Order: sequence, then structure tokens, then C-alpha cells
Amino acid sequence: MGILEKIAEIEKEISRTQKNKATEYHLGLLKAKLAKYRVQLLEPSKSGGVKGEGFDVMKSGDARVALIGFPSVGKSTLLNKLTKTHSEAGAYEFTTLTCIPGKIEYNGANIQLLDLPGIIEGAAQGKGRGRQVISVARTADLVLMMLDATKSSQQRILLERELEIVGIRLNTEKPNIYFKVKKGGGISFNATVKLTYLNEKMVYNILHDYKIFNAEILVREDVTIDEFIDVVLGNRKYIKCLYCYNKIDSITLEELDRLAREPNTVVISCEMDLNLDYLVEQVWKYLNLLRIYTKKRGEYPDLEGGLIVRKGATVEHVCHAIHRSLVEEFRYALVWGISTKHNPQRVGLSHIMENEDVIQVVKKK
Repeated sequence: MGILEKIAEIEKEISRTQKNKATEYHLGLLKAKLAKYRVQLLEPSKSGGVKGEGFDVMKSGDARVALIGFPSVGKSTLLNKLTKTHSEAGAYEFTTLTCIPGKIEYNGANIQLLDLPGIIEGAAQGKGRGRQVISVARTADLVLMMLDATKSSQQRILLERELEIVGIRLNTEKPNIYFKVKKGGGISFNATVKLTYLNEKMVYNILHDYKIFNAEILVREDVTIDEFIDVVLGNRKYIKCLYCYNKIDSITLEELDRLAREPNTVVISCEMDLNLDYLVEQVWKYLNLLRIYTKKRGEYPDLEGGLIVRKGATVEHVCHAIHRSLVEEFRYALVWGISTKHNPQRVGLSHIMENEDVIQVVKKK
């Protein structure tokens, strides 16, 4: 029996098993087996197969955004509008057959936007070019899910399910679990909170199914069985997602208002150039990028240039961005901006920067 058949068999058993307290344990073990087979399906051995032609795109710029959606929702048109790249657009399915990279220039940042072929239901099993599309999506800093505002909400549910199957978790945080495989000592399991879905027996059996017999586990929140399996597998990608509804010029104002109020959502019309500027603003916001300005002693800040770093970046990160050797020569830094209590403030390498801060690095003499 092949992996696809095994997956189908387990999915059938899960669907026909009633969900209650008595079956929780059985369902948990089934989910662990299902996750294991899906990993084998989507991550074949290194010796097998080559990468799909046109999908091996080098990561460039300050961040990468994967443009995902069903065929003919306007992905290629959006790429053409936001970047200087041309991606073939057409009124028929599968116009885009490879991964087309483009570049958005915003707030001094270069954001790589990838137009991926229309994903279809069953992509996780390799239908269409789903496997290649998903492998590229896993490298993204943000998923921009493009949806057709004239169609049902089922399209979003199907896309989310396909991404979930392959280990991409949208708009969720990694479960707060400490998990470490050890060389000996058996399995040590502890929890700092009351657990509703998980118990010690379940944890032992899941780990044994993955041939893990020595590990240390500390659960710090009330996680589900699926979330625990995600941590054990260790290959899940937690990526922010912005839902982008296109073709709003073809729906009623009431429907437009409903969509616009949904969380993590932007409504646009590529055809009418509606709300595209706001979409780029939201992409910047969701990427958590900061623009930091540098200043030399006795001179005004360089407000034309600036460095692009991630939210949470410290002075040390900024020094590395300026020059690799700067940390070794670092004495202190003067910072102006909202990250400081007074301007300027003398800070060390661990000081956390905020957007549009100005920094002057003072080196050792």
C-alpha cells in the first residue's frame, strides 16, 4: 500500500470515528500517524527527484511575499500593477506555469513578491504543480492569499486546508512547548497548566510512534494534540497571512463592507486600481519591517537612505547591517526616536530599535 492510500485510509477512519472523550486517545494516535505519512509524502529523500523547473527562485531583498490563490483570481495582474515585472495574465486557468518574481519598492525596502501558479485542491498530494508551489510558500515571510470577492468563502477554507496539510500554519504562534530529544533517561513529561486535550499516556504513545524514546517535554499552555504533533515534527512554518479579496467592483456595497471588516483582510480591484496603495501599506505592516536612519557625528541624519531591519532588532543587529566588523569596534550608540526616553539617549548593543529611529554609532578609539 502506497503513502497516498495509507493517508486516505487514516482520513476515512478519522471521519467515521465519533469525537468524544472515549475516542480522544484513538484519534490522537491516528492524527500522529497521518502527520508522519504526510511528511514522508511531501519531503521525499534527497536522492529522489529534482526541483520543479522555474520554482528555484533565489531569495532577495528585505523580505519575501508569496502570492497564492486559485487560478484566475488576478494574481498576475496584481504583480504587474505593484512591480515592474511582467507576468502573463489571462481569462483562463493556469496562465502562470512557473514562479514569477517581482519587486515592490516601499519605505526604502525591496520586497520580493512571487507570483505562484494557481493552487488547486489536492495540491498537497502533488496535483497540478502544488508541491512546488507549497515548497516556495514555506520560504516566504508573508503569504498574500488572493481570493475572488464574487465567489463563496469556500475558496479560502480550501486553500487554508491545503496549506495546513503541508505544515504551513497561518496567523498562529508556535505552541509554547519545550521539547528536546535526549540520548537517554527515558521520557520526562511536565506541564505548568491544566491540560484539556493532552495527557502523559498520549504523549508517550505519540513519541513512540515517531521512535522517540528519550525526550524532555514541558508544556506551558493548554495545547491540542495537533499542536503537540507540530512541535514533535519540528518542521512546521508559522507564517503571517493577509487575505486579499479582488474584484470588489463586481459585488454589492453590503458584501464589500462585510469582507472589509474581516480580520487580516484587504479588499481591492486590480481592474479599477482600487485600494492597491493600502494593500502595500498592509504588506509592510504585516512583514514587521523597520526603517532605521544612520547619522555621522556633526552631520544631519541620512533620511534618504536608511537600513531595513525586522521588528525587535537591537543595536547589534543594526551594526551588523552597517558592517560586519562594527560590533567588534563598538563603544556605545546615540539613538533618537520613540525607542528612547530622551533624545539622544546613550545605549548599548542590546537596546531594541523602533521604526524611524536615528542611530549614531561611536567606535572605540
